[in-house]
Amino acid sequence: MHYFLGIDFGTSGVRAIAIDREGEIVALTRSDYDIRNCETWRNALFEVITNLPEFVRVNIRKIVIDGTSATVLICDLAGKVIAPPMIYSDACELAILERVVDIAPLHHSVASATSSFSKLIALTPTWSQIPEGFYFLHQADWLGYLLHDRLGVSDYHNALKLGYEPLSLTYPDWLRAWAKAHPTVILPEIFAPSTTIAKIQAKVATHLGLPKDCEIGAGTTDSNAGFLACIGMAKPTLGTAVTSLGSTMVLKILSDRPINDLSYGIYSHRFEHPACGCLWLVGGASNVGGAVLKQFFTDIELSELSDRIDPHIPSALDYYPLPKIGDRFPINDPHLIPRLEPRPQDPAEFLHGLLESMARIEARGYSLLQELGASPLRQIYTAGGGAKNQTWTKIRDRYLKTPMQKPLETEAAYGSALLAKSNFEV
Repeated sequence: MHYFLGIDFGTSGVRAIAIDREGEIVALTRSDYDIRNCETWRNALFEVITNLPEFVRVNIRKIVIDGTSATVLICDLAGKVIAPPMIYSDACELAILERVVDIAPLHHSVASATSSFSKLIALTPTWSQIPEGFYFLHQADWLGYLLHDRLGVSDYHNALKLGYEPLSLTYPDWLRAWAKAHPTVILPEIFAPSTTIAKIQAKVATHLGLPKDCEIGAGTTDSNAGFLACIGMAKPTLGTAVTSLGSTMVLKILSDRPINDLSYGIYSHRFEHPACGCLWLVGGASNVGGAVLKQFFTDIELSELSDRIDPHIPSALDYYPLPKIGDRFPINDPHLIPRLEPRPQDPAEFLHGLLESMARIEARGYSLLQELGASPLRQIYTAGGGAKNQTWTKIRDRYLKTPMQKPLETEAAYGSALLAKSNFEV
């Protein structure tokens, strides 16, 4: 019996899903973690594995981990985290952006307040004090290291916002020149997602009850894993899109060409598929999403109030609901002010305005992708916790005017499990 494990470190918790050779889910476990505390990352990783049934653990052949995009850290040569991580939504100050613009080519995607490379520059006061050298890693990279003990490896999904070039599969000349001028910085070696990095450490395998020949694959981002969870491994259709409605809102459309436009926060991930070759996931990530809703409502309130909303009647309220200042897409402005007024007395009316406004922003995002040359939008899947809110789905359907498909699964961990299974060699 062979099982494959995907582990999702998302914005709202950790989930692990084990699947069999047919892609059927055989076990699911969950844990909480503090995204700003790496020790809780370790604890949650080990917890979701050890909580799997023993018959599953002893038969896991491969593990792939996904993490939040542009959540980064620096660690010393022994793998010890040196400073608290900078997370996906942390925006660097203007002075940092000015330094990045001086380094990177004009209008490069790394010249964003939330890019991995901007965060590397922002961490200068810390890494400049480590003369012996250090590794710059993404969340999924460091978590994988805890299992396979190999530092300094990443995947080309996570490394995109560091400046890695997914078309040529190389670090660009400007980034290599910068790294050469800063020899204490060790940039990760890049692999395709799911590529086997190493077998699990023997001591970790024993501790977690895993087989000693269990393989650990290169990771991916949570939204890319969510895309794969929705559509599965069958031959995909160009124009297929996935909206991930978690703490944030991420839009991705499968396209035959990459599109990168910093002014709108649009970027393209390489998407290799055995039946189609090299395609592209074109999209962007907005800070609009479930995190805003949770500022005002509990899960129970969201359910009860949603039932009071008629999704076929438009709300007159026009919000830009951000949890704090700044957005990344479809408006790339770190200084964008949240717009949450006027606030009606009726909480159901207020929620209606929030859901309506987020659907409007989602529609604008897809419209923008079409305007810039992405493959024509044909169908939309929805991943993340927001997919369960049927009122929100009906409001979105009114704005998007595109067939809404039922996803194969909605958990990003399932997508990572599919990756683990995809190129496993018996």
